[in-house]
Amino acid sequence: MSLSKGSDQAGVKTVDVFDPRVFSRGVPHEAFRLLRDRAPVAWQDEHEVDDWPAGPGFWAVTRHADVKHVLRSPELFSSSLGATQIRDPEPDDLAFIRRMILNMDPPEHNRLRKLVSAVFTRRRLERSARQIAERARALIGAVADRGACDLPAEVTDDFPLLNLADLLGVPIEDRALLLKWTNRVIGYQDPEHAETLRDADGKPVNPRSPAALRDMFAYAQELAAAKRVKPADDLMTALVQASVDGRALDDAELEMFFFLVVIAGNDTVRSALPGGVLALVENPGEYRRLREDPSLLDTAVEEMLRWHPPVLSFRRTATRDVELAGQRIAAGDKVVVYHVSAHFDERVFEDPFRFDVGRSPNEHLAFGQGPHLCLGAHFGRLQLRIFFREFLRMLPQAELDGTPRRLTSNFINGVTHLPLRWRS
Repeated sequence: MSLSKGSDQAGVKTVDVFDPRVFSRGVPHEAFRLLRDRAPVAWQDEHEVDDWPAGPGFWAVTRHADVKHVLRSPELFSSSLGATQIRDPEPDDLAFIRRMILNMDPPEHNRLRKLVSAVFTRRRLERSARQIAERARALIGAVADRGACDLPAEVTDDFPLLNLADLLGVPIEDRALLLKWTNRVIGYQDPEHAETLRDADGKPVNPRSPAALRDMFAYAQELAAAKRVKPADDLMTALVQASVDGRALDDAELEMFFFLVVIAGNDTVRSALPGGVLALVENPGEYRRLREDPSLLDTAVEEMLRWHPPVLSFRRTATRDVELAGQRIAAGDKVVVYHVSAHFDERVFEDPFRFDVGRSPNEHLAFGQGPHLCLGAHFGRLQLRIFFREFLRMLPQAELDGTPRRLTSNFINGVTHLPLRWRS
């Protein structure tokens, strides 16, 4: 099927998987199913949302095989040409944004990935497991006897933030800054978390622009300088000391890595934790099954990541005229892959709308594919396994105590409030 821009073929023109407010009401599974079945590469209008202006539109890619192909083909679908967010950056900011490894293509991407991989080692991460477990027990223990809590606000927002601060070597007195910066970048579309900066003309400033990140980058340089004077056994010290082929990170690269680790390293786990708990309480039979058989924890965590991927979508830009799933895409067009649709593709997952803590195999794409496979995937899984081990051990089976609230975003699959109750 070939669906041209603006056409009404197969009745999919009215399907909107762009508007962040759609996702605040829950993942639009029926819309994605319609797209997968009738127009797996479908044109989406990028309309105005609140103060944010309209954009040129994009191709939504919704089937698992096509999402995987796009992510594995940087020569056809670039992370660098227009960066990796649906909204176009300001032209003057693009060169700045391209300094981040997330917004690079091979071969430039390869040197930085090699350097960071050398310091972001499994051994370094595993050393923190004991401290992570102690933190999980402390946070869960603080609410256990009350019989109720708002999980994100009282437990899971702090868990990855503090783990990340330990890993980076951020002093205790500065750790609230990490949450402030994360909310600014990730929550800018959400009425509860938005911290909208404006330029001289009153227009909103892109939260990933130099103007919005100036204080964060200044802090990164201060922390790096402190680690050079007084090295410690932490990731920031390792980053300032590391080099590949005799070349260390320059100031701009160091700032961008700090940004990536703080934002991506925090918010993916921050989103996955309440998403996983929500999956359990909405599927009490599987919740009981996991409580009765803790050996299923590893497969349960992978199923949580499939069911509730922390990242909803990623953007690429076509480098040339190309065809995908029978659809002609022009060079320069935006192409947005939807992990959250790929994870429910009936062509790959048997009975995908059944939450199954023992599902195997489980070819989810929560941590990406191809050259941008998440560097922090092991650390993310480590935190999830430890948290859920303690959650299942320390609390009776919980249930909803109100309506969950989701983040208003077309990028991060966040749960900002999750009221729970259990027998104390």
